[in-house]
Amino acid sequence: MALLVEMGWGGLVQAPTTITWTDISRYVDVGQQGVSITRGASDELSETQPGTATLRLNNEDGRFTPGNPSSPYYPFVRRNAPIRIAVAVIPPRTGTAPYPLEMLADDFDDDRISSTLWPASYGGVTETGGRARVPVSPGAFAAYQTARQWTLAGSHFSVKLATPPAANGSSEALASVMVNSVTAGTRAGFTYNPVAGTLRCVSETAYWDASGVSLTYSAIDHAWLRIRETGGTLYWETSSTGFDWTVRRSLATPAWVTADTVTVELLGNRTGGTGDFVEFDLAGAIVRPRFYGMVNQFPVDWEGLVSTVTITATDLFKRLNRLPPLRSMLGQEILAQAPLVYYPLSEPAESATAGDVAGNGAPSLSVSQVGVGGTLTMAGEDGPPETSEQAPVFTPSSATAGKWLTADLGPQFEPTFVQYLCFEAWFKTTTTGRCIMGVHSTDLIYQHLLSIGAGGNLQIEWTSGGGALTTETVSGPTTLADDNWHHVVYDQREGKVWLDGVLVDSALAVPRAFYERVVHVGGYRNSRLWSGSIAHAAVYATTSTSAGPTAATHYEAGMTGYAGEDADVRITRLATYAGLPSVTIWGSTHDPIASQGPGGSSVVARMREVESTESGRLYAERDWYGLAYQSRDVRYNPDPLSEVFTIDYADLETSRVQLSDDDQKLCNSVDATRPGGATQRVTAPSSILAFGEYEQNLNMLKTDDNSVLDAAYWLVSRYANPGPELREVPIEAYTMDSYLDILDADISSYFSVTNLPAQAPAASVRVTVEGYTETIRERSHVIQFHTSATSNDSVWVLDDPVYSVLDSTTRLAY
Repeated sequence: MALLVEMGWGGLVQAPTTITWTDISRYVDVGQQGVSITRGASDELSETQPGTATLRLNNEDGRFTPGNPSSPYYPFVRRNAPIRIAVAVIPPRTGTAPYPLEMLADDFDDDRISSTLWPASYGGVTETGGRARVPVSPGAFAAYQTARQWTLAGSHFSVKLATPPAANGSSEALASVMVNSVTAGTRAGFTYNPVAGTLRCVSETAYWDASGVSLTYSAIDHAWLRIRETGGTLYWETSSTGFDWTVRRSLATPAWVTADTVTVELLGNRTGGTGDFVEFDLAGAIVRPRFYGMVNQFPVDWEGLVSTVTITATDLFKRLNRLPPLRSMLGQEILAQAPLVYYPLSEPAESATAGDVAGNGAPSLSVSQVGVGGTLTMAGEDGPPETSEQAPVFTPSSATAGKWLTADLGPQFEPTFVQYLCFEAWFKTTTTGRCIMGVHSTDLIYQHLLSIGAGGNLQIEWTSGGGALTTETVSGPTTLADDNWHHVVYDQREGKVWLDGVLVDSALAVPRAFYERVVHVGGYRNSRLWSGSIAHAAVYATTSTSAGPTAATHYEAGMTGYAGEDADVRITRLATYAGLPSVTIWGSTHDPIASQGPGGSSVVARMREVESTESGRLYAERDWYGLAYQSRDVRYNPDPLSEVFTIDYADLETSRVQLSDDDQKLCNSVDATRPGGATQRVTAPSSILAFGEYEQNLNMLKTDDNSVLDAAYWLVSRYANPGPELREVPIEAYTMDSYLDILDADISSYFSVTNLPAQAPAASVRVTVEGYTETIRERSHVIQFHTSATSNDSVWVLDDPVYSVLDSTTRLAY
C-alpha cells in the first residue's frame, strides 16, 4: 500500500479539472501520527457531517511555512489550498510466469530498483525520491525494462507520469511507456514529446504507427497512462486521478497481444539539446480515493529545532457552509443565468435607490421626477407570490407627472450592448398605455421599450435611427392591466416574447440595436409613468446563445417556487445556486417537493430540508469537488450478492464488540405536517404500551397529505421497536485479502459480519455503512465503520420468500 497525498498549489478547489497536483506523500508522517479521515454520519438518523482529514508534514526545509519565499510552493502555501488523499494498493505477483500485466506493480519507494520486476533495465536509470527516474540524454537510450514474462491479453498496465522531461533545445525528446512483442519494433503504448507538446497513443510496427492518435499533452488530464486489453479490443486510457479513466484510442487487438509474452519499457531518449530525466511512479497501482477538500490552515510547530506542520482539511461542505443566505428561488435563478444587470427592486421602505446585484459594477437606479406630484414607495406591496419579498409601488399623478427609476450604466457597459439583449421583468398594474422598462443610447439613436398598450396588450417600441418610435404589438392577452403579477421576457436574438412562462410571439421583426446603456424602469424619458408595481428587472447580453428560453422558466420560480418538482431535480437545482455544475444522483424514488421559493436560509439548509423530507442521504464526493444524493430506495432490500465484503467476527480489529439495544432510535408517535397541509399523527400503540411514548415532530416539504402520512408511517414502522444492532465495526483493512473491497465501502454500502459468538441472536449480521473514521499508517489502515441495521430498510415485496411478511420482515415502502 502506498499513501498518495497531493496538493493543488495555486488551484481552485471548486475547479478540479484545472488543478495541477503536486505529490507531497513523502513528507507525510505515516509512522506515528498517520493520516486520520472522518466521513459521513454517526447513524442513519443523523445528518452527514463535513468530512475532515488530519495529517502531519515534515517541515524541515520550511516548504510548508506560509509566506516563506524559499518554499518551492511559494506563494501558494495558504489556507483553503486544495488537497486530495488516496490509497494506492500495490497488487502482489502470484502464481507462475507468464503473469498478467496487472500484477506488474511497483511503488518505487525503497530507492532500490527491483531486480525481480525490472531485471533488464539499462542506461543509468535509478530509483530516486520514491520514483523511477529515467535519464533523457542526447544520443542515448535508457529504460526500466522487465523480463519477458508478462501477458497483456485480458489484462492492463498503468503508470503515473510523475515528471515529464523538458524540450531543452532538442529537436526531438521522447518519454515512452511501451509494451513490446517478441518482434523488435512491434509494440503498443504511449509516447510523450515535449518538443511537439503531444502524447501519442501508438500501436507500432517497425517502430512506427502512421495511424497513431496524437493528443495535445495535458499535465492534468494525462497524469496517468494505462493500456488495457479486453474482449478483443485494445484500449489506450488516461486519467487525472488514477481512478477514473478516459479512453483515448481503441482498436481491434493485434494478434501479437494474444500470442506473445511481452516486456514493458519505461523509456527515455532525445536528440541534441540538454539532458534531463523523466520520472514514473506507482506502476500498476490500484488507486482508491479517500478524501477531497481544502486545507484549513498551515500551523508551523517546533519541538526544539524540529519543525512540523499539522494540517486539518475539510471537504466541500466547508465552502458550502460559508456561502451567504440564498435569495428567493426567483432571484437565484436569475443570478444563475449571469445577467448583465439585475435589479430585484426589493429594497426596504426607507431606501431612496435600487441596487444592481448582478456583480458587474452597474450603478444603482435613482429616482427621477417629472412634473409635480406622484410618489414612488419602496416595499409598498408584496412582490411575486413565492418570493416573500416586497416591491415598489409607482403612483404618478398622471402619465407625465410623477417618479420613475433610471441609471446610466456608463461607457464601460457599451461594448456589452453590442450583443443581443434579453429583457426580463415582473409587473402589476390596472393602467394601460404605460412603460415597464426601456433602454437607449446616450445619443438616442437606439432605443428599446417594453410597454403596455392602450388596449392592455404587451408591445415592443424601438428605433434604430433616432426618429419616432416604431411599435410592434405582441400577440397574446390584452388583459394585462388586471392588477395581477405578470412575467415578461423579450429576447432580441430570438425575436420572441414569453408572457407568464408561455411563448406568445415568435415573429417579431425588431432590429438589433447598439450602445443602449441608459436604463429606465417604471417610465421612459419623462413620460408614460408606470402606475402599479415592477419587480426583478434584468437585462442579459449574449452573442451565440439566447437567454430567453431559460429566462421564461423563471415565471414558475416566482409563482410556485417550483412546487411539485421531484426531489432529485430540486437537489440539482439548489446545487447550481452553490456553483456546483452537477450532483450524482443515486436511486429512483423521488417524491414531489413543496416550494422553497422565499430566501433567507443557506443552500445547505435547503438541501437538508429535501434530504430530511425524503429520508435521503446527501454527502460530499471523496474523489472530487461534487455532491452525491441518495434516495431512500437505494437501501431497500439489499441483495446479498451486492455486499461490498463480508468479514469474520474474529477478524475485527477490537477486543470489544457491542451489540446495542437501547431507546436511542425508538420512535412510536409522530406528528407530521407540511406547508399548507394538515397536521397528522401516526402511532404504534403496542410500542407505546410496552415502552412509553417516544414522540417526534416532522415538518416536511411534501405536496400532499397522503405523502406526509406515508413518511410518518415509514418512520414509526422502522423504529417503534428497533432490534439489536452493531453500531461500530472496526477493521484493520490493510491485512485483509478483501482490502480493495473494504476500501470501496461508502455511505449506504452494506456488508456482513459472520461467525458471531454463540451468545449473539444470530450467527451473522448485515449492517449498512453510515460513515467511518479511518487512520492510515505505514502498513496499517484501520477503518472504524459507523453502521446501522440493514433490516431497518427492508420493504414489502409481493410473494417474496423473505420480504413478503408485513410488520415482521418488512414494512410498506413509500
